[in-house]
Amino acid sequence: MIDLRSDTITAPTAGMRQAMAQAVVGDDVYGEDPTVNALEQRVAQLFGHEAAVFVPSGTMGNQICLRLLVPPAGELLCDSDAHIVTYEGGGAAQHGGIQTRTVAGPGLDLDAYAGAIRPAGWGTIATSAVAVEQTHNRGGGAVHPLHQLVALRALTHERGVALHCDGARIWNAAVASEVALVTYGALFDTLSVCLSKGLGAPVGSLVVTSADRAQQARVLRRRLGGGMRQAGVLAAAGLYALDHHRERLADDHSHAKQLAAAAGVDPAGVGSNIVALPVGDALSFAEEARQLGLLVSVVGARRIRLVTSLAVNSDDVRRACGALRQLSRSIQPV
Repeated sequence: MIDLRSDTITAPTAGMRQAMAQAVVGDDVYGEDPTVNALEQRVAQLFGHEAAVFVPSGTMGNQICLRLLVPPAGELLCDSDAHIVTYEGGGAAQHGGIQTRTVAGPGLDLDAYAGAIRPAGWGTIATSAVAVEQTHNRGGGAVHPLHQLVALRALTHERGVALHCDGARIWNAAVASEVALVTYGALFDTLSVCLSKGLGAPVGSLVVTSADRAQQARVLRRRLGGGMRQAGVLAAAGLYALDHHRERLADDHSHAKQLAAAAGVDPAGVGSNIVALPVGDALSFAEEARQLGLLVSVVGARRIRLVTSLAVNSDDVRRACGALRQLSRSIQPV
């Protein structure tokens, strides 16, 4: 089977496994794991922030960031297709007492955000933070242009509202847009960045923020059950991924464009490593694809998602393109 369901299906490479086996470890809850400390310092520097905190998952990273920026009974504004309000189980409401309100997504409509941000004193809940997803999962891996992010940062700063980045695939965004990570980092008060998607680590994300907020993040991580002990074994995988798997993300993007072309979708609309396919019946399409040796994700009644990754090589892509050509009759033009 060629697995295009997600970039989370990657397994550690031989080199990554060796790095994990050789990791020097300590008790991270005591702050004594040197490999975790090295990973946190490295990622903080990449994004130009003071500190980073290693957490088990991207969802935990997002939820911690939201609680750093939004008080209980405060409001978070994001787009209607954001991961935070689609795939995180209502965590913001349950764990943080946070109200979420959405604008149409997945694009960044600055006028919509400007009209939606609520100030204090109107008899309504004031907006405390805005969240942006970069790249955008349900947006087909779209990369928000830098000028739009800069404009949103100016708007939120003017309104006294914090800005968070769900940066699960921000590594893809940086490669696709040729925008430096430190440039992205300067725009956001908090970021949650993932190691276990395009970078191919087995587990882990980081909360990136100021030193003061990082201390609060460690308290929240412990409350959520995310305190890890000899986590350097996992952190070593992250360090290896940063050293060896970032530049190769361009291969995933190229592969995604090839898949799009085979499916009759304009490759120019593929921003990174995700291809969204409109189909007549998503469940039937997925079953037909499986019979042809292709695993895909159903993300809507008439929508399929294909994701390229470290686990999919050029030969896999060639074979997948052949299967997609056979399935092209089921793909609907947008």
